[in-house]
Amino acid sequence: MLRVERAEHGAWTVLRVFGELDLVSSPVVRRRVHDVVADGRHDVVLDLSGVRFCDSSGVGVLIAARRLLHSCRGRLRLILPARGAVEGSHVNRVLAALGVRRLFDVYPDVPGATGAADGAAREPAEDVVNGVVAPRTASA
Repeated sequence: MLRVERAEHGAWTVLRVFGELDLVSSPVVRRRVHDVVADGRHDVVLDLSGVRFCDSSGVGVLIAARRLLHSCRGRLRLILPARGAVEGSHVNRVLAALGVRRLFDVYPDVPGATGAADGAAREPAEDVVNGVVAPRTASA
């Protein structure tokens, strides 16, 4: 069973997703993202730290959400756990295995994604690839 909770954090709308993101449940997340955009909110954080399982349908919803928000000049940020593979980085591993992880701005928590900790949004400080946390390196 999938549950999605909505909260507002300044300019950001945070959708916290709990459960399994699969063929049956992914339309719920798609609808919630569309509802947020219909409400005129174009900066969205999808908190996926409560997602236990994600299949290709779930990945498709994440990519569609990114495309939708970019089309309305919005932003999409994901929250993925920065823990080891056993403790909850399933979505991150799926995104990395499919080669789409680089499409998303990933943050470890809501304050980091929304800039609530210091009043301004920060760049992600680290990448989580294959369950391993690595500091971000400066782009050349």
